[in-house]
Amino acid sequence: QVHLVESGGGLVQAGGSLRLSCAASGSIFSINYAGWHRQAPGKQREFVAHIGSGDTTDYADSVKGRFTISRDNAKNTVYLQMNSLKPEDTGVFYCNAGVQSTHWGGVNSYWGQGTQVTVSS
Repeated sequence: QVHLVESGGGLVQAGGSLRLSCAASGSIFSINYAGWHRQAPGKQREFVAHIGSGDTTDYADSVKGRFTISRDNAKNTVYLQMNSLKPEDTGVFYCNAGVQSTHWGGVNSYWGQGTQVTVSS
């Protein structure tokens, strides 16, 4: 079993920055990919950023140039650096990771419980 725990959320003024962390624990051989999604009040969960094998990255158009996803494989942790935050970035941010638990095993997808980000105007 694998657990993902997000941290780093909070209240920040527009234009400010936050750094989210997603720490994975449990039976981990490798983290093949990871990503961040967010859910604003009354809206569906949406894609924010993704990091894959070889550290290839992808971002939603709304966050390009402002957010940066990165990973520390030694710590089994994924980060989301968020700069120039806007009120429309407000929501619960969820971490998702595709984890291989053994050398010969497949990749299973896991989700964290989320961390609240609130950007005031």
